[in-house]
Amino acid sequence: MRQFAVALSLVATLVSGAATGAEERGPVTSLPVPRFVSLKTSEANVRRGPSLTHRIDWVFLRRDMPLEITAEHGHWRRVRDADGAGGWVHYSLLSGVRTVLVEKDMLDLHSRASEDTPVTAKLALGVVAELGDCTVSWCELSAGGYSGWAPKTAIWGVAPDETRD
Repeated sequence: MRQFAVALSLVATLVSGAATGAEERGPVTSLPVPRFVSLKTSEANVRRGPSLTHRIDWVFLRRDMPLEITAEHGHWRRVRDADGAGGWVHYSLLSGVRTVLVEKDMLDLHSRASEDTPVTAKLALGVVAELGDCTVSWCELSAGGYSGWAPKTAIWGVAPDETRD
């Protein structure tokens, strides 16, 4: 019954934040929710609820994979991946280092944030890249010793309106 009350509380919090248009903050960290993080380990159990007593639904097996935190409860974070699959993961398995997932095959990395600039590298579909600066429509990425700028629309792990410098 307690788990049901926690779930209702989380839903009520999310709905009230959406209704007021205010930026939602996590009740544990006071950080924005939703927000992007990455997987710190090469293996992480994804549970049905926020405790060790909940069943493991699956296991994330990719270190540095970008994830989106959608809720917080104690030491647990509800996350989802680029495919929308998710569940509860212990906070110690997550990192604040920002990464993104390439969603376009042979994505051109440009020397600057413009299509008119030289291509410095191409990234394959599914590559995990470290996220650097972002403008309104472009982000700086680095992977495999290469770096450059890519359109935000070709990556997952950064909010459409997010800028970084």
